[in-house]
Amino acid sequence: MTAGLAESPGAGRDARHGPLIITTFGLYARGEENWLSVASVVRLMGDLGVEPPAVRSSVSRLKRRGVLESERQAGAAGYSLAPSVLETLAEGDVRIFERVRAVAEDGWIVVIFSVPESERQKRHELRTTLTQLGFGTAAPGVWVASGNLAAETRRTLERRGLSAYVDLFTGEHYGFGDLRSKVRGWWDLDELTELYADFLGRYRPVLDRAKASGLSPLEAFQVYVPMLTQWRRLPYRDPGLPLSLLPPGWNGVSAGALFDELNAMLSTGAREHALAVIHSDR
Repeated sequence: MTAGLAESPGAGRDARHGPLIITTFGLYARGEENWLSVASVVRLMGDLGVEPPAVRSSVSRLKRRGVLESERQAGAAGYSLAPSVLETLAEGDVRIFERVRAVAEDGWIVVIFSVPESERQKRHELRTTLTQLGFGTAAPGVWVASGNLAAETRRTLERRGLSAYVDLFTGEHYGFGDLRSKVRGWWDLDELTELYADFLGRYRPVLDRAKASGLSPLEAFQVYVPMLTQWRRLPYRDPGLPLSLLPPGWNGVSAGALFDELNAMLSTGAREHALAVIHSDR
C-alpha cells in the first residue's frame, strides 16, 4: 500500500475516512477477487466508528478520483480497486512491509528535471512523486536519494509518464563539506522525528495492553487498520538513509520495530474479523 493514495487536504469534513477505506481495500479486497460489497464496506467502517453517510461520501469521492470502480457481483453492489491502484499498492507493500535501510556503499541517485511552464501540473506531479519515493531537495530542480532507490525510481517515473522530463545519475558524494550537515538541509528530519514520536506515543501503550490482556478479532481490527493507515505514510516520508547520516538515537528505528511487532500481533486477528464480515455479506 502507498501514501500516494491518501485524500487531499480540503477534500471535505470526512476526508479522513478515505485513507481508512483505502487501507481496508488494500488489506482485504485484493485477496477476495479485488471486490468488496457495499454492505461489507459499510459494516467494516462502522466497526471503526465511521457512520454510513460518511462512508458513502468518502467512497463516492474515491470513485471520482479513479481509486475505486463500481462493480456488481451476484446481484450485489460493490467496488473494486482500479488496475493502476492495484499496481501502486503492490509497490507500496514492499516499501511498508519490507523496509530496507541504505548503507554508505549504496551511494546516491540524483534526479535533475526541467518541466516547461506550460506543463506546471507535471512539475507538481514530479515533486510529489520524488517526495514519496524518499528524495530530498539538494537545489532547485536537483533531487537526491540513497542509491538503493535507483531501480524503484526508474520504474515509478516510467509508469507515471514522467521519464521524459528527467535525467538520472548514480554515484558517490565526492565533495565538499560535511555530508551529515547537508542531509539535514536536504530533508526535514525534524518533522519526520516528530511523526515517528507521535506514532510511538500512540501505539506503544496499545502494544502493552495487547500483550497484557490480548485482543479479540474485532478489537485487533479496530486497532490494526487505523495503525496501518497512520504508518503507511511514514516509509514514504523516511528517505531510508544510512544510520551514520542520521541524528544519534534516530527514533525511526524504534518506530519501525514497534510497527513490526504490532503487525505480527494484530494482522491475523484483524483479518479473521474482516473476512467474517465480508463472507457473511455474500
